[in-house]
Amino acid sequence: MAISPGSDAAFSSQKSSLCESPRTKKYPLNEEEIFYMNCRAAYLTVFKSSLENIISKDQLYLALQHAGRNPSQKTIDKYWTPQTAKLNFDDFCIILRKEKPTSKAELLKSFKQLDINDDGSILHTDLYKLLTKRGEKMTREEVNAVINLADVNADGKFDYIKFCKLYMTTNEQCLKTTLEKLDVDSKLRRQQFGSHIEGFPERDPSPVSKPSPRIIRKTDQETFSNKGDSRSSLLATSRKFKTSVSFTITMEANSNRNSKLTEPNSIKEWQCVQSKGCFFLEENGEIISHQYRMQIAQRSMVYITIKPLNLSQVEGKPSPWLSVDTALYILKENENQANLQLMCFTELRNREVFGWTGELGPGIYWLIPSTTGCRLKKEVKPITEEAQLVCRDETGELFLTKEFRSTLSDIFEIIDLDGNGLLSLEEYNFFELRTSGEKCDEDAWAVCRENFDTKKNELTRQGFMDLNLMEANDREGDPRDLWVTLLSMGYNKALELTEACPFVIDIYADKCKPRMKAVHMEPCSGQLEKAICKSVLNKGNAKVMDGYENIIVYTHKHDTWITSIIENKSDNKVIIHINNELSKNCINNRGLNIFAVEVAPKSTMVCQHVMPLNERQEWIYNCVYSLIS
Repeated sequence: MAISPGSDAAFSSQKSSLCESPRTKKYPLNEEEIFYMNCRAAYLTVFKSSLENIISKDQLYLALQHAGRNPSQKTIDKYWTPQTAKLNFDDFCIILRKEKPTSKAELLKSFKQLDINDDGSILHTDLYKLLTKRGEKMTREEVNAVINLADVNADGKFDYIKFCKLYMTTNEQCLKTTLEKLDVDSKLRRQQFGSHIEGFPERDPSPVSKPSPRIIRKTDQETFSNKGDSRSSLLATSRKFKTSVSFTITMEANSNRNSKLTEPNSIKEWQCVQSKGCFFLEENGEIISHQYRMQIAQRSMVYITIKPLNLSQVEGKPSPWLSVDTALYILKENENQANLQLMCFTELRNREVFGWTGELGPGIYWLIPSTTGCRLKKEVKPITEEAQLVCRDETGELFLTKEFRSTLSDIFEIIDLDGNGLLSLEEYNFFELRTSGEKCDEDAWAVCRENFDTKKNELTRQGFMDLNLMEANDREGDPRDLWVTLLSMGYNKALELTEACPFVIDIYADKCKPRMKAVHMEPCSGQLEKAICKSVLNKGNAKVMDGYENIIVYTHKHDTWITSIIENKSDNKVIIHINNELSKNCINNRGLNIFAVEVAPKSTMVCQHVMPLNERQEWIYNCVYSLIS
């Protein structure tokens, strides 16, 4: 059964994924608790605390919008009378109980009454007359805001079917955004909200709200007379979508014959250093990777490349990581690590290799790998048969299966960062931190060297195999701990590498031998986010939101992908609605065609990366960015 995105029921669809505290895992939320989750999320999108009061009509209007409501001016006036000074959180809950969201069916029905030709559209001239001359009149600016919505207007007509879809999906995204914010902010989740506690510890009936005496009681008998009225939906949307900008970019099918990345002619005479690394996909969808420190002793021409690591591939087994895009941002360290200057990134491409050629002066540089996340995503296909990791021979001795040994060999190849065929303590500790969250100290490493095959105080491939066999023996053949390791490294239960992408970095310099060392394994955010934003700000196509010169959308077209960022120069946070539905042959890192993002005041954020679904075909990026609030 379809659920109206603007309804309270829409919140119930979010509860399992967004509200999984230990309490809610044990006891599913009932309808009353879901309702108050709805109320809290909407209220805390507008206010810092539920103890704050609503002190104006505009605040009431905004809070109701975030709760998925569609208030007309008549509705606002009903609850905010000349005698009203403020409303509290409990008042807000009462209002939400009374004002039910408009359903898509009701909205379409009301628009059909205005559709003279019964073709799903209304002429702008007719729409203007209807909205400015009758009923609750809209201003010229409000009507223009509706007519200027790029998603739903073309050839002098307003497509109300598309508008209804846009309106409902926007409500859904607003609800999702507010719930996600509430879930992430643990401080807010620990607050007491009005008369209602987050934890619901004893499953007692929810206490009855105590309304403020400031609400005029006669409203108890009133009904929402404008429910289903297309005029109030348009009015709300003209206020919700204050302005919008659109981008359309047509990209040709990729042709490796027209490669832009070429090796320097004399590269065989240059000095080279290489290091491996890996992108790992976390449970929450975040991507982490190794990060590196590079030293250049004297000014040199430098050639830097990054590409997916080609592992030994078992026949018939997929290698999805080979299609993952990779990039490397090079930042120079000036006075300290916090003060990094973006120098360049590997923008040019030759098949799976991304690279950059240019001159770098002497100094310390940070190398931050990046992937858009368009192709490195959580696996959705079910695994029907779990691979066997260990077996017993005729004497009862445990041994590793051939398939598991092959996988361990590939893991060894990934974590052997310098590629010398041995694992140093530093290399092994990156592996340990990834799989167990702990480091191996010098004493433990000495014990490891005594019991397993080593060479030059480093663990050999055979030693690594024996270490895993010992773990299996310690658990008497129980493979659960081995599976924890494999899943942490990005493998699924069929031993396919689906949620990680190993890569290799090569650096050549003509005047000196570069030095490079992996120093961190961190989320692909922070410095990387700043670097991407700076790169797009410098090179991207900028469009200012009409009437809001402090809100700017930048889009930059790379050879293989498109990146958009949003800059908010204002003193207030803003919410931007993004619609990619008219794009063709495209995927984005968000995994959604329609979504909303919140941009903090005085900040810049990466909005989305977009890539072709099929590189051998033309792809069209068509995106509309609308300012909600």
